[in-house]
Amino acid sequence: MVAVTPLVQTAIEPLGYTLHPYPDNHRLQVITLQKETIDAFKQATEQWNLQAVEYKPFLRFAIADQLDRVCNRSLSSKLNGILSNRETGAFLLQYDSDEAKDDTEFHIKLSTAVSHLIGVPNFDAMYGKYYACFAVENKDDSDSYLRQAHRRMELHNDGTYVDERTDFVLMMKLAERNVQGGESLLLHMDDWEELEQFYQHPLASESIEWASPPSKNIDYKVSHPVFFEKDANGRPMMLFIDQFADPQNMDQGMYLYAMGESLEKDPNCFAVTLPPGSMLVIQNHIWLHGRDRFMADPGLYRELLRQRGHFYK
Repeated sequence: MVAVTPLVQTAIEPLGYTLHPYPDNHRLQVITLQKETIDAFKQATEQWNLQAVEYKPFLRFAIADQLDRVCNRSLSSKLNGILSNRETGAFLLQYDSDEAKDDTEFHIKLSTAVSHLIGVPNFDAMYGKYYACFAVENKDDSDSYLRQAHRRMELHNDGTYVDERTDFVLMMKLAERNVQGGESLLLHMDDWEELEQFYQHPLASESIEWASPPSKNIDYKVSHPVFFEKDANGRPMMLFIDQFADPQNMDQGMYLYAMGESLEKDPNCFAVTLPPGSMLVIQNHIWLHGRDRFMADPGLYRELLRQRGHFYK
């Protein structure tokens, strides 16, 4: 057996983070990495530049290991425990340090570490990497609601139109200027007041066709029910998005229309404001997410990072 030399030789005292529920919804857990943790993580990963991380997939796991290491090997189990528990299933991760706020390369490394502690990100066909970075500005001519600032992006699940599993979604704010509004919107499906009405409907188990616009770079359709699977306890899990459903008859169309209307009026949807450098990570099949509209401003700019993938088996 070949001995493996530790990646970082210097002794690191146990460092960590705080954990508490989000004030407006106890399901969402807030993890705040301490400044010492961020400093130690930056030092441990500065040997790898972004190009190396993009070209060598195994480095992404090494970076994840370093974050877990500086958290005294406790962060991985904590994150996976939150996401695997249906009662929670989501966390907001932020950090206590101002030194890294404008460092995009650091943020990509941090998001990469978090995603690889919980699973493996899928290839993002829209961006051509295992992650995607994109901007929301005051004007937009794209073919989906993702970049359109002045309308609400309705509640949905990701991964509805691809043939690969999308267990988690990581959404990180890299930067913003002249922004009012645009809060992230979340709804846990068990808090959806009309869930049973739609879950018990005859069309709940009928396959629906799902497609995507050209910007997604996906040249095929998939077919699956909205309630495509049950969890280990027999509770339903979802894959729904209003923009990319392609109903084939009146019954399907009206079922999906009524579902979208129900989700948008549900009183248990809540808003989350993300400071730059923070990220939301959700169990994609039990949480629906969206975005509120922005107030118009000629200088409006928000840069976002996204990773989506599957949990470890």
